[in-house]
Amino acid sequence: MARDRGLTAALRHRDYRLMLGAFTLSDIGNWASTVAVAVWIVDVTGSVSWLAVATACRFGPALLFSAWAGVLVERRDKARVLRTVDLLLLAVTAATAVAMTLESSVWVVLALAAAGSTLGTTFEPAAASLTPQVVPERHLASANALRNTVDDLTVIAGPALGALLLLLGPPQNAVWANAASFAVSAVMLSLVRTRSSTVDTSAGGELGALAQLTTGLRTILAEPASAVLVGYSVLATAIFGIDTILFVAVSDDLLGTGPDGYGYLLVGLGVGGLLAAPLVTRAEALPRLAPVIVGGMAAFCLPMLVVLVSGEPAVAFAAQVVRGAGTLVVDVLAVTALQRALPTDVLGRVFGAFDTLMICAILVASGLTSWSLAALGTEATVWISGAGTFAVSLLGLPRLLRADRAAAARRAELAPYVALLEAGDLFEHVGEGDLIELAGTATTEDVAAGQVVVRQGEEADAFYVVLDGRLAVVNRDDEGRDVVVPDLHAGDHVGEIGLLQRSTRTATVFAVEPTRLLRVPGEAFLDALTSYRPSAATLDGAALRLRRTHPTATLTPRTGAEQ
Repeated sequence: MARDRGLTAALRHRDYRLMLGAFTLSDIGNWASTVAVAVWIVDVTGSVSWLAVATACRFGPALLFSAWAGVLVERRDKARVLRTVDLLLLAVTAATAVAMTLESSVWVVLALAAAGSTLGTTFEPAAASLTPQVVPERHLASANALRNTVDDLTVIAGPALGALLLLLGPPQNAVWANAASFAVSAVMLSLVRTRSSTVDTSAGGELGALAQLTTGLRTILAEPASAVLVGYSVLATAIFGIDTILFVAVSDDLLGTGPDGYGYLLVGLGVGGLLAAPLVTRAEALPRLAPVIVGGMAAFCLPMLVVLVSGEPAVAFAAQVVRGAGTLVVDVLAVTALQRALPTDVLGRVFGAFDTLMICAILVASGLTSWSLAALGTEATVWISGAGTFAVSLLGLPRLLRADRAAAARRAELAPYVALLEAGDLFEHVGEGDLIELAGTATTEDVAAGQVVVRQGEEADAFYVVLDGRLAVVNRDDEGRDVVVPDLHAGDHVGEIGLLQRSTRTATVFAVEPTRLLRVPGEAFLDALTSYRPSAATLDGAALRLRRTHPTATLTPRTGAEQ
């Protein structure tokens, strides 16, 4: 079985490459546009106070509509949602550029910014819930780490592009560039082949608007391991909200670099995320999450205390690099855990709720930090940000340890079945997590000598592996004659042909002696092969068995990845 878990592993998948390229372009354009619009607003109004209004226009709609966005994206094919949002944002961004060119009222530009922010709330739930369908389970951490890497890069590249375009011409040029980025992004997303099924979020009319809106949050809370990881991600996001306010005071009061030092400290966080990205895929493969999460929180929280003992800007920058690495670990593991553990048909609503929690964390934390700086001072607030938040993070340690113990017990319980499935070449490209999940759906069956396991012509509904005993296989060929093929013994499997072809059984199988079987439900079998193709050896073996009795038949696998 392949164990390829490197940072770039997800780039092997065409649709993910298209998605990541589209995200990168539009994110760079967004940051460049944000800088340009801010400059235009200050130029027009003559006051930086208007920037607070602009920020409210960006975050306000996101806070109000994120949960609803998760409901909406599940009612449509997610790749088409992403493309449609890009096209709508193209129109809104172009209108913004025209309004700036015509020197329209600042309120017009702010209204367009609010409209763009509202449309943008659908983007993250759609992208995060589509990713598990685009890449296999073993490459999820790679996909999420790459996305975070892109976020860190665009925070640097986007404002730099915006500054360059401001040097070369009026602010609206950067906004036009953003519109162009949405156009190219939409084209790239139109080439994505993966299609997601739509979901009736009302459950046939049984769920009202409020129940649909809270499904994501209730789903998170119902899964203890996912809930605790989301809690850590919320805490990490809250600390980032603290940083957005505290960095200004630290730079001015403790480092002596003035307000300009704020930007350097933020860049340090981004650099740390970039450097840590290759390590995240290794960390998520470790058998115990508690040390990784607590270590990540320690790396994110405690280095902030360095500014209390050293006023050197270079030392403070290095501390932020360490902190950026810590927060990346926590964020990627939380998102990956949600994508792995929760049902696909609620992921859009889950990530809608997730985004709402993140925005609330930023707003609440930044507000409390402003109060703390005014009431307690910079040094006390740094203690709260560093030691206080780490102490809070330790409150989740008991749950993390319980989750580790539960995961270890489950792995141990399923290990014999996983080993049995892993030994067969049919699943050689299926990730370990998928194999554990598949083994969890399996049951054992004892069949008496002479008892029929599957009958030719019946619906194919399961895949079987022989644990002990012996099975005989009899096919009725195209001319009506019975053809006996070699018996099946411990470790052999049967039932994959009908499932792969979504056809009826091609043979009758019965027990020659008392036999014990591992039975895997058909849908679970096919789900495990989604995004994978069975090995050539397996397909050749199945095709050979089929040709023995049905010479004119051709094995045409129809796994989830190819439908």
